[in-house]
Formats: sequence, C-alpha cells, structure tokens
Amino acid sequence: MQHTTPSAPMLSLAETKALRGLAILGIVLHNYCHFLGFAVKENEYTFTAERPRLFLEQMLSPDGNWLFHVFSFLGHYGVPVFLFVSGLGLVLKYERTSGGMAPASQGAKSSEAPFWRWMGYHFLKLFRLMVVGYLLFVLVYIMRHTDAARIYSLDRVVAQLTMTINFVYFDPDHIIKPGPYWFFGLMIQLYLLYRLVIHRWRHWWVLAVLVAGAWAVQRVQSPDVEADVAWLNYIRYNFVGGVLPFCLGVAWGRSAPNLTKAWQWAVVLVVSAVGVVAGSLWFASWLWVPLFIVTGAVATVKLMPASWLSVGEWWGALSSALFVMHPLLREITIWHYAKNDIYCGLAVYLLASVAASLLLQWLMKRVPKPRL
Repeated sequence: MQHTTPSAPMLSLAETKALRGLAILGIVLHNYCHFLGFAVKENEYTFTAERPRLFLEQMLSPDGNWLFHVFSFLGHYGVPVFLFVSGLGLVLKYERTSGGMAPASQGAKSSEAPFWRWMGYHFLKLFRLMVVGYLLFVLVYIMRHTDAARIYSLDRVVAQLTMTINFVYFDPDHIIKPGPYWFFGLMIQLYLLYRLVIHRWRHWWVLAVLVAGAWAVQRVQSPDVEADVAWLNYIRYNFVGGVLPFCLGVAWGRSAPNLTKAWQWAVVLVVSAVGVVAGSLWFASWLWVPLFIVTGAVATVKLMPASWLSVGEWWGALSSALFVMHPLLREITIWHYAKNDIYCGLAVYLLASVAASLLLQWLMKRVPKPRL
C-alpha cells in the first residue's frame, strides 16, 4: 500500500461548510424549479441535446423567469459538490491522524473497525437522518393522493429504508419517492467502494482507473437509443454516475493543488464556467461537466469575502437536515403556486424548508449518535 502526503493547502473547515452550503442551495432550488412547466429541464441522468441549447437561448434573451431556468437546469449539480466533500471527508477522517497521513496499522479508524461494523456505522448515520423525513413524506403523500398504496408498497418502503432502492429497481425515476432520497443509496455504494478499494489501495492510478472505467461505461451508451437511455438512467442513479466527483474529493484530500493567489482561483473559476457551458452541449463532454462544477465551486468559496463565507457556513451546517426536509415542503407548497405568484411560492418553500430543517436539527441533537 502506498501512502502519500498532501501538499497543502487544504480546504478549511469554513470553506468545506460553504461548499456544502452552495451544494444544498442548488439542490433545494432545483428540486422546486424543475417542476415548473415553463422552466428549462436539466440533463441529470440522461442527455438531451436540445436542453442546453434552449438554456443558452434563455440566458441570451433573459426574461423575468431566468432565475428559475438557471436553478432548474444547473441546480442538480449540487450533488457532485456533495460527493466531492464526502470523498474529501473520508480521507481526512480515515487516512489522517493529527500528525498527517498515517498507515492503517498506525491507527486509522477504518482499519480498527471490522468491515461490517464500519458499514453499519455509516448506514446508521444516514438512516437516523433519513427516516424522519421519509416517514413524514409518506404520511403527507397518503393524505394528498389516492395511489399511496401502490407508490409505497412494502417492497419499495423496505428498499428505501435499506437504501437499496436505486439499485434493485431498474426504473428509479418512477420508483423513488421522494426523488432526492436516491442519494442515500448512492452514498452507501460509495462507502463500499471506498472501504473495499480506494482505502485499501491508496495509489493515484486506482482513482484514475475508477474514473476512466465509470466514464467508459457511460460513454458507450447512445443518448438516442431507447434501451441505452434506460440503462444510462439506471447506472447514473448508482455509483457509476458519482465516481468522478467522489474520486476527485479523495484525490484532493491526499494531495491538494497548491494555489494560494486570488488571481489563480479566478482563472480556475473562469475556466470552470467555460467548461460547464461548453461541456453541456455534447454527450461525451457532458460526462465531464461535474469536474468543472467542483473546481468552479471550490474556486468560488476560495474567492468569497469573509462575510459571504460565514453565510455559506450557516447553510452548510444546515445542509443535511435541509436535504432531508425540503422534499416534504415542496410536496406541500409547490402545487399552490406552480401557475401563479411563483416567486412568492419559492419564498414560502425556502422559508418553510429552513424552519423544518432547524426543527429536525434540534431533534437530531437529542437522538444518540452511532459510534464506530
């Protein structure tokens, strides 16, 4: 096993929280805006060439709804930012001691805990957060719809509670409700990948092989063939679609780029923005857009003034609870405002989501945490 030493500077705790804050704002706003009929739809799990071109038209000829187009089309890229932070966090937690990188034999927590105990710990961390929001969402859905018995059949409920739903069902678009909860299953898969492969063989080429393999599996699909589109949709709900930003986070944790000047980060931000816009136009390059999203997000927090960084920290500290609770508040509010007074609806949704998240955060502090 090869052990590397990071070159520094690492992201500070404040910057990491701000990254999470940017990510959750993008996700929360996307998951509301893309349900509005007029908003330009995203390319998240599959690729439609018309959508980025339509988005560019809207940006070049903006109207009063341009913010809704931005969040609808781009907001889902908060997920790669979360995956980047997750990969970074695993390295900081399990490959470092207070003195820096350490071999597993010298006290890395992941090697002290048996495999199943380690996975159980991470499963329970996600489960204790997910279960409250999920059960509340099911209750609200039952009260508002007549197809609840079909949508929330026993097998689907069990699959969601075990975080296997996006793996065991081939049509996750129509199975996973609330939609954002597919992320919990994705994280379990990436934890497995980290423990079984990435942590065991800490070589840069392992990350490169994983990224190249994930890209190749997606690239061989055709965005115009129905069977390929269905398969691409399925694998992007699972770990294949998350390998790139997750491995980027691991690589950053092990050896961060040594950029210390504001102008350097400004260059990274400009290049990233160009990469996102240009990369979104074609299927092959679209698969690399999460790379530019992550570098652009990191550059953004590096360039933030202290006052903005503090705001980002606050949102980041609330991000886990907000991720869990916002689908519930969307279910309650969106249909009242989808066709009129849309800005008021968005404000009500955001404020209610924050209030519910603060309540969940307060509750979680009183629930025992799992221990490794």
